[in-house]
Amino acid sequence: EMRAATDIAAQVRTGRVRAADVVGQALEAAERAHQELNAFTLIDPSGAMHRAEAIDRLVAAGTDPGPLAGVPIALKDMIDDAGMPTTAGASFPTSLARHSATVVRRLGAAGGVIIGRTGLHEFAFGFTSENPWFGAVRNPWDVATSAGGSSGGSAAAVAAGVVPIGIGTDTGGSVRVPAAMCGIVGLKVTHGRVPLSGVHPLVESLDTVGPLGRSVADVALAYLTMAGDDPSDPWSAAEPVESPQPIDLADVRLGVVSQWLAPPSSDEVSEGMQVFVDRCRDAGATLEFLDLPSLEPPDAVYRAIGPEIIAVHGERYSTHPERYGPDVGLRIEQAATATAGDLLEAQRWAAQARSVIARARSDGFDALVSPTVGALTKTIGVDTVTVSEGEVPHREALSTYTAPINRIGVPALALPVVGTERQGMSVQLVGPMWSEAELLAIGAALESSNVTAVVPPPVFFS
Repeated sequence: EMRAATDIAAQVRTGRVRAADVVGQALEAAERAHQELNAFTLIDPSGAMHRAEAIDRLVAAGTDPGPLAGVPIALKDMIDDAGMPTTAGASFPTSLARHSATVVRRLGAAGGVIIGRTGLHEFAFGFTSENPWFGAVRNPWDVATSAGGSSGGSAAAVAAGVVPIGIGTDTGGSVRVPAAMCGIVGLKVTHGRVPLSGVHPLVESLDTVGPLGRSVADVALAYLTMAGDDPSDPWSAAEPVESPQPIDLADVRLGVVSQWLAPPSSDEVSEGMQVFVDRCRDAGATLEFLDLPSLEPPDAVYRAIGPEIIAVHGERYSTHPERYGPDVGLRIEQAATATAGDLLEAQRWAAQARSVIARARSDGFDALVSPTVGALTKTIGVDTVTVSEGEVPHREALSTYTAPINRIGVPALALPVVGTERQGMSVQLVGPMWSEAELLAIGAALESSNVTAVVPPPVFFS
């Protein structure tokens, strides 16, 4: 039985269920799942139970603890929680966070209970969560395979039924890629929509914090809790945050972008895309294939992160190269070769793409569609993945659909398609800036029409 965050909160708020019982079960599941999946860097039983009991006292006193009352949450170990170490998945010595990140304060104020900190790709700089210092996070669909990255632990914990909500970060796909590989829902927000204060930076101008869940409603609940202006974050925008309103699929028009079908992909992904198109049409939505050449990203998009990577890691890497794992060390060395020309070309392309996506909305398209990843499975310890053309380096298949979206800045929602691969082939809905509410509304409509759905994997704790 998959317990939804929305159900847990409703039951805790009315006193039908105790937060302490819900959180106690989640902590037990976290310990059991950790043995199989290595999803956590730290589980916090005493802190979590303390918070759960405080919520139950509020309910007993007739006070509403909030829309996330008693909901267990897994937090990526990249985000500060006061009194907890933030390792960022790295080997460097850690100190305890003195302040909680804005998102952590907002989740707590809404009654959410963080039960632990989750494993990730080292410094969130990669797509596998195969971590040289903490070990690989394993996928609940097949423990020999990667959970995806960089937010692999949060995705694995959600998919495995430990918690209904996981919090990740997404700089090049780090929420959507593990959502796709673990068969769950993941939201990459508009850059500037969810505050970054207290979040360890990777590429600040692209970094986002976003929720992972087993339903669109749960993802929406976590998103609405975290979103909104925060003057302490220079990237934060004072844009109004809207809630998704119910929408009928018969009124939805989606555009499948031909240029976004071009990167390497497996037969499962191309077949899954066709299944999605057919199922959508059967459910009453309108789908059209669009030819939008200016949405084809230049190679500079992948190089342009270089200067910001060096700003965060350059000095540390030159002083302590041995403290970095081999894959991240190599990527930092590559980052140092990026030029101002790369950055300018990527920014120019992104500005144009932002406008093209906005115009598509004006032309009557509610969202644009692509696969989320080009391959749904990656064997742990093997650097390549299998696509239709053969073996390709894993990043070529795992990040090429998601990373350009971060450069553009727009939001995207990853959803698993019913009737495709075991974890569900994942599609990505992309909208113009600040259109999270519309994307979540479309996602909810697709879910209620059973076009997309999350199913429990073999490693599942109910």
